[in-house]
Amino acid sequence: MRITIQEYVVNEIDSGPYGITVGKDGALWFTEQKGNRISRINANGEINSFPIPTANAGAMSIISEQTGDLWFTEYNSNKIGKMSMNGLFEEYVLPTTNAAPFGITEGPDGALWFTEMNGGRIGRIAKSGEIIEFELPNSKSFPSFITLGLDGALWFTQNQNNTIGRITTKGEVTEYPIPTPNSGPVGITSGPDGAIWFVQIMGNKIGRMTLKGEFKEFDIPTPNARPHAIIPGKNGDLWFSEWGGNQIGRITVEGVITEYTLPTNNAEPHGITFCPDGDLWFAEECNQIGRLTIIT
Repeated sequence: MRITIQEYVVNEIDSGPYGITVGKDGALWFTEQKGNRISRINANGEINSFPIPTANAGAMSIISEQTGDLWFTEYNSNKIGKMSMNGLFEEYVLPTTNAAPFGITEGPDGALWFTEMNGGRIGRIAKSGEIIEFELPNSKSFPSFITLGLDGALWFTQNQNNTIGRITTKGEVTEYPIPTPNSGPVGITSGPDGAIWFVQIMGNKIGRMTLKGEFKEFDIPTPNARPHAIIPGKNGDLWFSEWGGNQIGRITVEGVITEYTLPTNNAEPHGITFCPDGDLWFAEECNQIGRLTIIT
């Protein structure tokens, strides 16, 4: 497989791009965790930015839901943010203080589900802004990213107690210990094979778990790659970012891994997403947005 990679510099100095998603308008929308903005980049690399009302909000993960609104987590300010594509903001304070919301996804019930890293909870916010929180068995588990499974439940990584968690829309929680000790799971997604796939930032592996809790693990070729986010691809594969390895990785469902080095050294890639045209876009904390095009 041949690829090309382009990188676009974000206008604001020290913006710290982190999460990225495809908007209903076909453009890419991303968070600036240091620049305190939600920004939009089109296919030509043109960027527009919208300042978040709360100072030093620490915007992290972002998704676009069916109506076109963008929802994002505010790690520092303890809020869930909502922004229309016209740049109108609403912010919702979490009931638990210093909860540190991080990952977010749309649930099967039409609500948004999110993790609370410091709060040790999974939260649910209705589109009206009403918030419900569900306590996890271990309050120090550090829940990180979250995704919707094919079984209609929400699946999430617990970075500090080394488990994959599952929560139903009724709040029932099940936990599955990861075989590799202290693996530090972070990114998680539902794969093209129906299994749950996740990255191990400390274990340096890609993990796969069936909905019954059966695990497989695949070593990443680059030592200390520190994988971060993972998403399903367009050809029955999955793609992931390597924060430490300065690469974008691809893994087949059989576990074959290929890595692609980024043009910029120490780019620190984080969030990744696919556009409808098949290009992979990703946020680089070094103040750039990357674009990977598959040629063959």
